[in-house]
Amino acid sequence: MEFSDYIVYVDESGDHGLVSIDPNYPVFVLAFCIFEKQAYRQRCVPALQAFKFKHFGHDMAVLHEREIRKAEGDFKFLVDRSRRTEFMEDLSRLVGDAEFTLIASAINKTKLQAQYAYPANPYDLALAFCLERLHFFLNEQGNDGKVAHVIFESRGKREDDELELEFRRVCDGQNMAGESLPFTPVFAAKQVNCCGLQLADLVARPIGRHILRPDQENRAYEIIERKYRRSGGKVRGRGLKVFP
Repeated sequence: MEFSDYIVYVDESGDHGLVSIDPNYPVFVLAFCIFEKQAYRQRCVPALQAFKFKHFGHDMAVLHEREIRKAEGDFKFLVDRSRRTEFMEDLSRLVGDAEFTLIASAINKTKLQAQYAYPANPYDLALAFCLERLHFFLNEQGNDGKVAHVIFESRGKREDDELELEFRRVCDGQNMAGESLPFTPVFAAKQVNCCGLQLADLVARPIGRHILRPDQENRAYEIIERKYRRSGGKVRGRGLKVFP
């Protein structure tokens, strides 16, 4: 089969467990960042490398939203206020300029438990919502039937096996379109220096924060919001699925 013109990088925010829900962050967010391969290769990757050379002197540092936020690991220098300001301004510009389309799903775990006697796994729900919308997006781009690779950060053999099983169940026809979806999962090591995974890592948490506190200032989300898939000018249900 012919390969798609697009590649998808995935990241998440929050945990998908329902046993102990963090009252300060009771959501699970799954984010699909969809890149047209030529634009990704020619512009996104070089832009990220230039950003790293400027701020680290090398391109081996791996961007992680949590470490950046807490100034940990390779980002300890961000305790310096002036360096942090410049870094964050450049990072915002990097994400803003990156050419990708965003599809995300946010599961409010507290509401899910309240409304369903036997709630489904939040990860499984979010995955199905995102894969369905990815299918519609690729059809809109004339890529119907082409094999698209969806890249996940590995979480361990058992977790990866469970994710792949659910992924293939959805792609085998258990989806709202009732069609077979030509998507293939790929699992990357946690510390792999991958441009797409690093950009995906930067978008998931701001989405969760916006869902929980939509009136709170969220500069990162203002940048991300412009990248959602839209249909008829609408984002909800098209590029962002919030459930329940």
